[in-house]
Amino acid sequence: MTDHYLAIDQGGHASRALLFASDGALIASASESIATSRNALGHVEHDPDELVNSLQRAINTVCDHLAPGSRVRAAGLATQRSSMVCWHRHSGKALSPVISWQDRRNATWLERLAPCAAEIRARTGLVLTPHYGASKMRWCLDHLPAVQQAAANGELLMGPLASFLVCRLVAGRPLLADPANASRTQLWALATRDWSPQLLTLFGIDATVLPRAVTSRYPYGDLTTPGGPVPLTVVTGDQSAAPFAFGALDPETAYLNLGTGAFAQRPVPGILPDAPRLLVSVVWSDATRIDYLLEGTVNGAASALDWLATREHMPVVQLLAAADRALAAGETPPLFINGVSGLGAPFWVSELESRFIGAGSDGARVLAVLDSIAFLLQANLEELSMHGPPLGRLLVTGGLSANEYLCRCLGSLSQLPVDRADDPEATSRGLARLVAGDAAAHWPVADAARQYPVANPGLSARYQQWRAALDAAIATSGR
Repeated sequence: MTDHYLAIDQGGHASRALLFASDGALIASASESIATSRNALGHVEHDPDELVNSLQRAINTVCDHLAPGSRVRAAGLATQRSSMVCWHRHSGKALSPVISWQDRRNATWLERLAPCAAEIRARTGLVLTPHYGASKMRWCLDHLPAVQQAAANGELLMGPLASFLVCRLVAGRPLLADPANASRTQLWALATRDWSPQLLTLFGIDATVLPRAVTSRYPYGDLTTPGGPVPLTVVTGDQSAAPFAFGALDPETAYLNLGTGAFAQRPVPGILPDAPRLLVSVVWSDATRIDYLLEGTVNGAASALDWLATREHMPVVQLLAAADRALAAGETPPLFINGVSGLGAPFWVSELESRFIGAGSDGARVLAVLDSIAFLLQANLEELSMHGPPLGRLLVTGGLSANEYLCRCLGSLSQLPVDRADDPEATSRGLARLVAGDAAAHWPVADAARQYPVANPGLSARYQQWRAALDAAIATSGR
């Protein structure tokens, strides 16, 4: 019997399933697009049933590629962290939309907890922000009649998107929460690795409505597939899985994943330092250990290009072509204050108006947006460099890693080599490695194209101008 491993990845644009052979080779993949709903109030949502159904279709499609005499030995699930949903305890029916991590709908309510921000940071490793799940849960309890009725009847469950998907996809409807996703609710404590009574009290959420907290590797139950039941043994966050695609974690590497949002992560050996402008993230846990990362976040990466595409009434592919023309013509971009979906690490401003400072062609404006992504990441790299040994390289993955200009900017600003990993499936491959465990020790690691840093005084000067402009924008934002 030939073993295979199934990686299931629920992301912001698609639900995907990938099948890996016992030697790490990708055998088959399937992708199902999903819709994202945005309204004038800034709400960002997905349809829960669409996510469940799209995942099941993707699973069915890849499992149809199994050769006779083969089996799927185990599966893993990676999802968007910080997204949450409410559902019925017994039927599994969704009682709310999936409220995206990008959504900041309860920012005003959350301001009342500002005096408790230091306590929340100490317990969770997270900065107080409406991007995380707890304030979204509070909003559902305060505004959705179906949620209120289920709570009154003792039938409510709420929690990370991953927990809802496990409940709906796994036989027996287990009610479980992994650390990477549970921690992003801002109700889960690093010290106890469980829901915090103190945090539940602060947010006014009853512990009985939450799934049971378990480890990343855990017997979650069996998925239904065309080839029969498959044990789901790993659940984690998308950003938590991606670094493992490249083998053991390296504390001298900054892992940059450039997608809808961008994330800068580094493992820190030993006792974690105090890094109040960054996040402490659980990257992995099993019965014997727990591993952490320091993490910086940029909310407006590919989503910032989408913002510009809407503003300019032009598809992203045309915008990028215009940027190439502006670059070839030697145009100097304006500055772009990138507040798309709020300002993440290390600034933490939930509401900031996105705007250009200065004029330029449409292509120059695209370059300005790309500059802003690089500038925000550089600000995070400066924070990360204070913790652990000196950084030796940037390992860049994700859809935007294909953008030559952006990666060149990252190298020039950081003065570090940029390894652009030739693996568009980093999240799924990392997840599959975690599922396979020791059996993946011999799996090959994707080649990375190294790009050495080139000094760019003009870019460095724009970065300093941008930092000053951003500081001024923050000062007047009423944060």
